Amino acid sequence: MPTPSAHATPLKILIVDDEPLARDRLRTLLSDIAGQMPSEVVGEAGNGLAALDILREKAVDVVLADIRMPGMDGIELATHLGRLEKPPSVIFTTAYDNYAVQAFDLNALDYLLKPVRTQRLLSALQKVPAARQDPALLAGIGHELRGSGRTHLSCHERGRLLLVPIAEVIYFKADLKYVTARTMEREYLLDDTLAHLELEFAERFLRLHRAVLVAKSALAGFEKAAGDDAEAYGWALLRGLPEKLPVSRRQWGPAKALVKNS
Repeated sequence: MPTPSAHATPLKILIVDDEPLARDRLRTLLSDIAGQMPSEVVGEAGNGLAALDILREKAVDVVLADIRMPGMDGIELATHLGRLEKPPSVIFTTAYDNYAVQAFDLNALDYLLKPVRTQRLLSALQKVPAARQDPALLAGIGHELRGSGRTHLSCHERGRLLLVPIAEVIYFKADLKYVTARTMEREYLLDDTLAHLELEFAERFLRLHRAVLVAKSALAGFEKAAGDDAEAYGWALLRGLPEKLPVSRRQWGPAKALVKNS
């Protein structure tokens, strides 16, 4: 591969790591390879949430992201970035074991093992133009590694990327090709499918109906539907919201048992 000239457009890079020393090391290495791969560090963040705040204001070409971080880890950060219209490339910096590294490698997700080496960083950055992450694939890997689903869902609204804390979602409802996430304050349109959400968040949400998942903690009670009601066998009552959710005949027993035993 030809060596970039000193006048090549520098790669804009965001460094995301909860360890200041690790961020400093990456800055030093980027400076060391500047002659071969010009770059500009446009910001630093200590976790995924802070990184997304920066990315709302600044466009970058590459995110160098640690995997284990408090608040939002690197895998989840990459799932949200992958949903952007023009996502930056994500290169993981990790001390993970060989099993996890192989998983990233087999799925064309680049990674740098800590302590990061100069030539390895250069090699990874040279592959940036062809690097693309798959959000669905990343979500699956993240679930395997952390043993739980995402902490936030992403939603595009008026050209902005909004984050919806999963802990605030009361229910998901499918309508044609969209899924709505309802919080106490408002609704959000998601790109996720109801089936995928049910699988990822099985511990937190319960299937009430073919088109509805509800947070188990939000269930307040139930009432039987009128005999001529074709939409539902019964209705679920929610804590803090006046609206009711349809319950299918199949889910009526399991849903009532959950509330009774909670």
